[in-house]
Amino acid sequence: MFDPATIRYRPEEASDLDVIETITDGAFGPGRYTRAAERVRELAAYDPALSYVADFGGEIVGSVRQTKIGVGDAPALMLGPLAVRPFLKGKGIGKALMRRAAQGAAGAGETVILLVGDQPYYWGLGYRPVPPGTILMPRPVDPTRLLALELVPRATLTLTGPVCRR
Repeated sequence: MFDPATIRYRPEEASDLDVIETITDGAFGPGRYTRAAERVRELAAYDPALSYVADFGGEIVGSVRQTKIGVGDAPALMLGPLAVRPFLKGKGIGKALMRRAAQGAAGAGETVILLVGDQPYYWGLGYRPVPPGTILMPRPVDPTRLLALELVPRATLTLTGPVCRR
């Protein structure tokens, strides 16, 4: 029986790479490489110190990664991918990973996290739509899916221009 209290959340380690790729491939399939967020991740490597895994009895069952980016001249993080093994979806692991990622980012002095995702899922975690046209992604994105979490009040006001390597 699954007990959420038995999940341990920790920073990603080099030994987790293969299983994270397997989980992410299972969650998104080969189409993940065509997404706008993936183009952003090609600009800069994700930061393992700001990326987390969910460990269930010694097995990695979920992960979230964050990449340091710039938007114009302002620093930001791009969150994703977020993936959880199918047999544990809907158990709160993804949201717990998101909260851990936000805590880690705030503790590292980051001011804002961006992601491309579904508003209903991320709204409860504090993510809000970015004003259309202010952030230029490397590929077209449905503007209702470009969301931001301010770790510092009004941090999104500094985000204008193209997404770039920090």
